Amino acid sequence: MFPQNVFPDTSRINSRGQLTIGGCTAQALAQEYGTPLYIFDEATLRNRCRSFRQEFERRHRNSSVLYASKAYINPALARIFQEEGLGLDVVSGGELAVAQRAGFPLERVYFHGNNKTPEELSLAVTLGLGRVVVDSFHELELLDRIAREAGKTQNILIRVSPGIDPHTHSHTTTGILDSKFGFSIQTGHAAQAIRQALAARNLKLRGLHFHLGSPIFELEPYQAAVDLVLRFAAGFREEGLELAEFSPGGGFAIAYTRMQQPPSIGQYAETIVGAMKSTCQELGMELPQLVVEPGRSIVGPAGVALYRVGAIKEIPGVRKYVSVDGGMGDNIRPALYQAVYEVVNASKADHDPDETVTIAGKYCESGDVLARDVALPRVESGDLLALPAAGAYAPSMASTYNLNPRPPIVLVGGGRSHLIRRRESYQDLMRGDVPYVPQPAARGGH
Repeated sequence: MFPQNVFPDTSRINSRGQLTIGGCTAQALAQEYGTPLYIFDEATLRNRCRSFRQEFERRHRNSSVLYASKAYINPALARIFQEEGLGLDVVSGGELAVAQRAGFPLERVYFHGNNKTPEELSLAVTLGLGRVVVDSFHELELLDRIAREAGKTQNILIRVSPGIDPHTHSHTTTGILDSKFGFSIQTGHAAQAIRQALAARNLKLRGLHFHLGSPIFELEPYQAAVDLVLRFAAGFREEGLELAEFSPGGGFAIAYTRMQQPPSIGQYAETIVGAMKSTCQELGMELPQLVVEPGRSIVGPAGVALYRVGAIKEIPGVRKYVSVDGGMGDNIRPALYQAVYEVVNASKADHDPDETVTIAGKYCESGDVLARDVALPRVESGDLLALPAAGAYAPSMASTYNLNPRPPIVLVGGGRSHLIRRRESYQDLMRGDVPYVPQPAARGGH
């Protein structure tokens, strides 16, 4: 049975048993652009943006949705997010450069990161970014000095760590005590940071931010963290903290397999807004602007990775390896996080499975496996395999390991496709290399 829940909204199986996305067949896209190929469905992107805005705004009108660019960003996607009324959360000068190139309104850009460079902070101040989310005492002092030298006042949020475990992978848990991110409430560092920010002459503290981790399949951690951080903030009202903004970050989960059932966007919104309103009412606080930062939950379901099968190796009684023309270079998540994906034979999408295979990549690593022990219809060399829910982190974490060019990305909709990132060439891979010309040995001397 076709796992519709993990594929883009427009995915269908046509009369010939072929996978189509946005009205385009996988076969036609592979023929035009080659494989491996990343396909993004425009309708799914826009639907997810609108759902986040609608679900949060109808519960709390003063809500803002920022797209977390680290999930994946390029100028074409940035323009879509701008059109849908979202802001951007960036974590590097490179992501900020994409926002600039796309003409994104910089007052709707928030700059995150635990070790922003002086150059990045200077750029943020010079460009007039909406907010800098401060993550360390070093950054507090540095940003205040940079703003002072520029003759400006920079709006900031303080990132706090509430010490709550969201029960996700250890590599993607960020809101606990033992984390490189944020000022810990438990240690007293968060309180110290708030006081230092309030005293800074060229910084305007607008509110607090936290982020628990990702992907979070449970609602209770959000509820507990919202309540805890708001109660913490209330203790600084007499010291001058006006909580104009409050951000519980993102981390909203998506389904990677047909069996997964993450909370709906509405359930996340109900939990977060409900906890905020309840705690604010109890403490006699004005409701702040609510800022949420979905990334994976917008772009993840919109993306599908498409590969072509090459070598097939069967070890009797052990395993059957089906090798494809991509792998850990374009999707490191299975190797890094033990991430699990569905796999569909896009050439035979209406066939029932009749064998169990392991999908191996082409990279020179034993750990380069995209999916283990998946049930598929008989796989043959030349078949196209589709991995859904691949829009988040796979393209943004892609590498050129083994000097393999990174794949292209196409945006589909209405039966048309648009190339939004071309395939890298071998020349691209060497573009930054500088020729070495040995100098003649010096004559004389010893």
